[in-house]
Amino acid sequence: MGEGEVISASTRYLTTAEGGGDVWGAEAASAGRRGTQKIVSAGEVPAPEGVAGLLGVGRGGPVVARRRIMFLDGEPCELTDTYYPVEIARGTGLAGAAKIRGGAVRLLAELGHAGVRAREDVAARMPSESERAELALEADEPVLELTRLTVDADDRPVQVDVMVMPPRGQKLRYEIRIG
Repeated sequence: MGEGEVISASTRYLTTAEGGGDVWGAEAASAGRRGTQKIVSAGEVPAPEGVAGLLGVGRGGPVVARRRIMFLDGEPCELTDTYYPVEIARGTGLAGAAKIRGGAVRLLAELGHAGVRAREDVAARMPSESERAELALEADEPVLELTRLTVDADDRPVQVDVMVMPPRGQKLRYEIRIG
C-alpha cells in the first residue's frame, strides 16, 4: 500500500469491529488519513426498486434506510445508503440518525441477524445530478456503484448497502477463502 493510499477491504465491514465499529475511520487512519462520516437521514422509506428485490419486499414496500456521506480528509468521497427489513430494524438504533455504539454489524448480530454471507456487485455509470453535486464531481466524471447484499444463517436478507463513489483513487480489495 502506498503512503496515504486507502484500500477498502469489504471483509472489514462485514464483521464486528474492535473499538466501537468505526471501520471507515480506522481504515483511513491506517493510511495516515482522516475518514469521517455524516448521517444525512434515517428512518422508514419506500424501498427503491433494486433494493426491494434484494430484501424480498414488494416494490415500494417499507424498509429502514440510513443515508450517509463519507469524507476523506474533509472531502466527500462516497455516498452510502444502507437498507434493512422493517421487521429487523424498526424501533432499533438502525432506524435512528444517531451513531450506533459498536456499529450496525454488531447491533444486527445482537438482534439475532448476524451476516454469514455477502454478495457484491460493482457497476460503472454516470451519476445523477444530486450525486454529482454531493460528491463534487466534474460534468463528465463517472461513478462506481457497489451494491452489497448480506444474508444471515437462514439465507434471509438482513442488509443491503448501496455505495456510490468516484473511481479516481479508489482501490477495492476482495479476499476470498477457497475451500
